[in-house]
Amino acid sequence: MELSVLNIKGEDTGKKVTVSEEVFGIEPSTHAIYLDVKLYLANQRQGTHKSKERAEINHSTRKIKRQKGTGGARAGSIKSPVFVGGGRIFGPRPRTYGFKLNKKVKALARRSALSVKAQANAVSVLEAFTFDAPKTKSFLNVLNSLSLANTKTLLILPEIDNNVYLSSRNIPKAKVTTVDSVNTYDLMNADRLLISESAISILETQLNK
Repeated sequence: MELSVLNIKGEDTGKKVTVSEEVFGIEPSTHAIYLDVKLYLANQRQGTHKSKERAEINHSTRKIKRQKGTGGARAGSIKSPVFVGGGRIFGPRPRTYGFKLNKKVKALARRSALSVKAQANAVSVLEAFTFDAPKTKSFLNVLNSLSLANTKTLLILPEIDNNVYLSSRNIPKAKVTTVDSVNTYDLMNADRLLISESAISILETQLNK
């Protein structure tokens, strides 16, 4: 598969990049994508929720009324969950929501996500660029030149470029990441992928291991 290389003005440079069919042209595995996105979202959860159970309530432990003769149900403790202020039954406890996912499944998920975007013609290759200083306006100019100002966009760089990253931070629908940090959730969440020309080979090497 060949993709045209664009510059930051949205112009075709005349160069072509041949991308690997094993990364951008496979039959997508929707289940692998589902599992990897589920893992990503699970890892975002803090899992610090906690409610007090009856053993943790600070109340008297005396029997609150006699066993028989009151005409009501027997009751032994004011900490009981049936009373206001009592403990909660099976309340949430701190826990980790993450689970194990094999490396090969994660790689398959990312290859599948890239293939989905390639099949939808939602992948563009950009010539390497940088900014002299971090300015939101500079990044907006790039998006406007590519007609992507109102599109969810993910830019993948070979390595972190602080000027480019900081220029994108205040733009709600734009995100900048590196080849090492790219994940299936971000790939699927974006409507358009912009991949730096120099990041293609690194990305293919990582996902073909």
